[in-house]
Formats: sequence, C-alpha cells, structure tokens
Amino acid sequence: MSYITAYVHFVWTTKNRIPFLKDSIRSKVIEHIKENAKEKNIYIDEINGFEEHIHCLVSLGPNKSLEKIAQLLKGESSFWTNKNNLTSQKFGWQNDYWVAGVGKAELNRVRNYIRKQEEHHRKVSFEEELGKFLEEFGLKPS
Repeated sequence: MSYITAYVHFVWTTKNRIPFLKDSIRSKVIEHIKENAKEKNIYIDEINGFEEHIHCLVSLGPNKSLEKIAQLLKGESSFWTNKNNLTSQKFGWQNDYWVAGVGKAELNRVRNYIRKQEEHHRKVSFEEELGKFLEEFGLKPS
C-alpha cells in the first residue's frame, strides 16, 4: 500500500473573470464540486471562493495528476452549472489555473485563508491577490 501526504492549493477563475459566483450560485457550485470530487476519489480538504474564482485545497492521491484533477473539477462543474441554468449566460472556467504545494506547517494557515475569502476580498482584489501569489512563488513574468 502507498502512503501519500501531499497537499496542493488550486486557484482557478471564471472565463474572462465574469463575476458569476455571487452568493447562492457560489455555494451551489462549491457544493457540487465537493460531491463530484468525492465520486471521483479526489479529497478536497477545503474549498471556497469569491465572485470570479475558486480556491481549493486538495490532498493528492496516488493516481491523478494536477492536470487531471483540474480537468475533473472544472470541466464537470462548468457542465453542471450550465445544465442547471444557474447563470443567465453560458458559464465557463478559464483554461488556466494556479497551483502550489502546501507543507504540513502551512495547512492551517491555508485552510483559514480559503475559509475567509469573502472577508479577504473586501480589502484585496483578485488581481492584487494573484500578483502577490505569483511574486511569492517566483512566477511573476519579467
């Protein structure tokens, strides 16, 4: 039996950063993502977001790549959102996503950060947040 302890923090946005994920729609999409993940044996430790993006802390298993996890969570939730007419126009996610590894010492800080997205975005825009992440992890284009 394999034993794996590897956590990653995914962030992805709605197509063109349209603020589709307002209040009740966001909670429905998040709940569906959690249900879908469970069916696909993807362990979501924490998930939340704001109007145009989702943060998802995932514990990696032995048989799915980062790309596959993103595809399964984003693609299926986009299809489900459209099938259930949750938005007035066609819903979709951007093709891109951001992901970083999370060490054991950082797990509680990341969980808390994800839980408090609404509060966080009263002070910081998504663009500022993304810029900070990219700079912190050395991914900011020169």
